[in-house]
Amino acid sequence: MTMRTRKLGTTGPQVSALGLGCMGMSSMYGDADRAESIATVHAALEAGVTLLDTGDFYAMGHNEMLIGEALRTAPAARREQALVSVKFGALRGPDGDWNGFDGRPAAVRNFAAYSLQRLGVDHIDVYRIARLDPAVPIEETVGAIAELIEKGYVRHVGLSEVGAETIRRAAATAPVADVQIEYALISRGIEREILPTTRELGISITAYGVLARGLISGHFSRDRRLAADDWRAHTPRFQGDNLRHNLNLVDALRKIAEQKGVSVAQIAIAWVLSRGEDIVPLIGARTRDRLTESLGALDVTLDEADLAAVEEAVPADAAAGDRYPAAQMAHLDSER
Repeated sequence: MTMRTRKLGTTGPQVSALGLGCMGMSSMYGDADRAESIATVHAALEAGVTLLDTGDFYAMGHNEMLIGEALRTAPAARREQALVSVKFGALRGPDGDWNGFDGRPAAVRNFAAYSLQRLGVDHIDVYRIARLDPAVPIEETVGAIAELIEKGYVRHVGLSEVGAETIRRAAATAPVADVQIEYALISRGIEREILPTTRELGISITAYGVLARGLISGHFSRDRRLAADDWRAHTPRFQGDNLRHNLNLVDALRKIAEQKGVSVAQIAIAWVLSRGEDIVPLIGARTRDRLTESLGALDVTLDEADLAAVEEAVPADAAAGDRYPAAQMAHLDSER
């Protein structure tokens, strides 16, 4: 495996061709092993992964502290190569409820101060509001991030789950390095307006959910029962007839993977990698075994015949069910 690099837009840094999304190490997908999580971050850095992605609201700061510990205990050379992307703005209650998003400039500065402390770093490489705050113009939120850049606390502006119009307004306010958004074989909505817009403006995509939260990893079985604290149990794509339909798509993809001698996860990640040099997939591995499998996608080459077969097996818009519950879908600027 040879780790390649890609650039985050025209204004951002060089990063590894695959990034590590660390959310699942703290929350959302059931129990996680802290020691294994830290070992996985170390293994990723050792393999040449440079981009680590987190959010200040992932288990209410737990994920940032986890990454901070992993960086602090990593070899100095590996620690120095790491670039940290942080999402902010989500408001949570003690019971875990979601209470909207706060993009006010004062809140941006407040969130950043806490993140710097929890991560144990003197700057954040890419800083972005997790979702658009409908009560605050994006110009104000991005302007506040730009002020943090001027003061040395942040390096680059990022965005997350925003639509084409919002991207244009943000980019007119300050240089934007990239937009983080879901992109996978069964989540291709960005191809209509968002991806053409980012390419026009020289903004890259960091793609999360490249395995659709494990749905198209090849490891999710039809009889699997999700834990009560696993949010996928409440997600339309993992329920009833939708799940059965979506796993049929995985079965079709598995046939192609077997013909190439690779895993389903590897061909799914390789497909995202094939979409363009301006797209950096985030792999959500929580263990070293899953990390090793995901990194193997870098050695998978998909020729025109392979891509045609994949498209036939999993056509655009073939998935059943929305990618988020209805209440969350209604608040996604990227879906408007």
